[in-house]
Amino acid sequence: MHSNNHYNKNLKEFARELRTQTVSKAEKFIWKAVLSRKLTGERFLRQRPIDQFIVDFFTPELGLIIEIDGSSHKNKADYDFYRQQKLESLGYVFLRFSEGEVIQNIGAVKERVDYAIFCLKENRPPPLKSDDSDEYQTPSEGDRGG
Repeated sequence: MHSNNHYNKNLKEFARELRTQTVSKAEKFIWKAVLSRKLTGERFLRQRPIDQFIVDFFTPELGLIIEIDGSSHKNKADYDFYRQQKLESLGYVFLRFSEGEVIQNIGAVKERVDYAIFCLKENRPPPLKSDDSDEYQTPSEGDRGG
């Protein structure tokens, strides 16, 4: 992976604005209830510029990106898919949650984050939850961009 994690300094000011002015309730909640270093043992960054995008949460040591899909993501499914594929092609791993999922089921969100961290530390891909079931699927090598 790129040594500076594809940091885009041209997006620095915009990312700073997002961190201070447009933080959703779900982003605040997951930040405090799940992503603190005390809880995960990992350093997560908020609103991090990577390549041509700004991601909600990122842990550079593991290459894990966490996105919270809220009202700003409505009608943007194609763009979100493109953005995720582009970032995965750079070697990053994604976890994506809806705002409702974070607010209404933070325990399950924490379990998925903790398990992804465990898998990445063990140098194996975390399983992906399929959209229509509670079953987890392990991505194929091509799906991970690896």
